[in-house]
Amino acid sequence: MSRPLRLGALSTALLLAVLAAGCGSGGGRPDTSAHQKLHWSSCPAPSPDQDAAATKAPGGQWECATLHAPLDYRKPHGRTIGIAMIRAKATDRRHRIGSLIFNFGGPGGSGVATLPALANSYKQLRTRYDLVSFDPRGVGESAGVRCLGDRQLDAYYAADSTPDNKAEVKSQLRRVKTYAAACEKNSGTILPYVGTTNAARDMDLMRSVLGDKEMHYFGVSYGTELGGVYAHLYPKKVGRALFDGVVDPMQTPEQGALAQAKGFQRALGDYLKACTRSSVYSCPSQPRIRSLLKRLDGHPVRGYGGRKLTESLADGGIAQSLYSRDYWQYLTQGIAGAQQGDGRILLALGDALNGRGPDGHYSTLQSALTAITCADFKQRYTVADIERKLPAFRKVSPVFGDMMAWGLTQCTDWPVRGAWTTPDVSAKGAAPILVVGNTGDPATPYEGAGRMAKELGPGVGIELTYKGEGHGAYDSGNACVRKTVNAYLLQGKVPGKGKICG
Repeated sequence: MSRPLRLGALSTALLLAVLAAGCGSGGGRPDTSAHQKLHWSSCPAPSPDQDAAATKAPGGQWECATLHAPLDYRKPHGRTIGIAMIRAKATDRRHRIGSLIFNFGGPGGSGVATLPALANSYKQLRTRYDLVSFDPRGVGESAGVRCLGDRQLDAYYAADSTPDNKAEVKSQLRRVKTYAAACEKNSGTILPYVGTTNAARDMDLMRSVLGDKEMHYFGVSYGTELGGVYAHLYPKKVGRALFDGVVDPMQTPEQGALAQAKGFQRALGDYLKACTRSSVYSCPSQPRIRSLLKRLDGHPVRGYGGRKLTESLADGGIAQSLYSRDYWQYLTQGIAGAQQGDGRILLALGDALNGRGPDGHYSTLQSALTAITCADFKQRYTVADIERKLPAFRKVSPVFGDMMAWGLTQCTDWPVRGAWTTPDVSAKGAAPILVVGNTGDPATPYEGAGRMAKELGPGVGIELTYKGEGHGAYDSGNACVRKTVNAYLLQGKVPGKGKICG
């Protein structure tokens, strides 16, 4: 969880899929130029690599296609990769602006699966835009990164991720090393090319093939980082762009993880206060939650499917429930159940965070998240590094600190070198980009929005504040946010400086 996760809360929804796409080379090489034609057709049955819970195709309004791009942009005539896409055409064709391309974050979230699932939220935007999304390279049907098998992943996510002694630290490092080796064995061809810079290049190729002179964009969570990198690379191509649930572009993985620990702790505090005011259930307290996690460390409780709720799965399940106020009631019930020996609810929440479907199959959500993160960032943290930083993590979050700190080991033995220390999102000369920060956001804390707006540059980053809870603002349903964003995307009306929606 060292980068913001957007898709965990959606993993139990009935989502959708797309035409298969992957790496190719040799004879019959697909056209990867901006002049290629997309062959749109009805979307097939969903792929479990996009979302393990998906059960049906999206229906007649949706079309799917494959964009062909160079696997390595330094070798434009070499191997190719297929980028899975989905769209629904604008309903008011006479006043159509163009395509609005969505990225819902992760990194590792399938846009092909997510856009139809959330489409009701974007009905007004669809009047003047074709709604378009895609599986970024390394995700879902775009040569999705696969590492361990499903049963191996069950054991991997259940294992102790907050080691308490030297033996447990060795075990943690051994698991991370085994995971990285499996990723290299099963997806080694794609791993060097899944970074955010290449995804941004794919988006510009997509823009051109779709026939748009400008990139109109809706980025959520990690999608804001991707949007920022795109704006840096192609400032003159930026049209109307929204960044919602904003990643702080100035933070290293350590700083980002520390901010997330603080953000989730703040969201947990907000949940506990709200619970005591309104819940019909017995509300937990932070000491009771910590006591439960400590007990699960040595004595897991019954889950479902023959599996048990461990400390790691419970910690992840608690974090998962803080992405949206809609899940707070399940958190209350889940903690109460686990205290009585029934871990089913917290286990289901933990499975959603990890991309595990009811049939036990995992999507590529978490494997792609790791692969993209490690391809982007140069930092590789040692045990000594983490042990030095643990006090700071525990200070900002007694509940999530250890989990976030030890999560920094995910790239320690990764087979591919990272590209940057922090991404460059400066976009001098770009059109105004609307940057929306949510004061109660656990995964992308509010402060990141201000830093993103500043780094984009004067006159480019325009900040809008939402005083609310959950990850992101537009999908919260807040009328002020919706009205402001829709006026910007549909009519080009840029809000005044310092606008606040409560």
